[in-house]
Amino acid sequence: MKNVVVVTSSPRKGGNSDTLAMSFAEGAKAAGHNVKIIALRDLNLKFCMGCLFCQVHDRCVLSDEMNGLYPDFEEADVLVFATPVYYYSISGQLKTFLDRLNPLYSKKVKFRDVYLLASSADNEEKAMDVSVSVIQGWVDCFEGVKIAGVLRGTGVGAKGEIEKTEFPAAAYTMGENIENEDNQE
Repeated sequence: MKNVVVVTSSPRKGGNSDTLAMSFAEGAKAAGHNVKIIALRDLNLKFCMGCLFCQVHDRCVLSDEMNGLYPDFEEADVLVFATPVYYYSISGQLKTFLDRLNPLYSKKVKFRDVYLLASSADNEEKAMDVSVSVIQGWVDCFEGVKIAGVLRGTGVGAKGEIEKTEFPAAAYTMGENIENEDNQE
């Protein structure tokens, strides 16, 4: 059994990437894993100031909801980031959140596997290449951590459109098979 943290950065509850996050979480729960879902739209987060206070303390200098989330990430075995793709990259909400995970850099992290679930109105998978690259850049900051799987939900723009595709089932299966996944790029 693993501790799985799923971060959904969709500003729309029930949006396409949000649906992927929930499907992944359901699959992981069905496989017996502990799952925590964090919806960024429900948090009041400030932007990182780049002060590096967090590199010498166990918290961020900013007083918002982020400090309460760090223990979840320190205990996680698996991280999952779900994002809509805007202008060929991850959402601004997810980028802000990744920046605010800076306190993790000075710690020995437990997680080894990171998954990316992305949805895009564009029909081409290459429209998500920058999103994958951004997550890979974040992952590369941690020794022994890898992208264990990527789901590219293409051709879905309108809210709920993804439910008419095979992508939610693929996300469920990915969550259900966490321990068996290799890099699914």
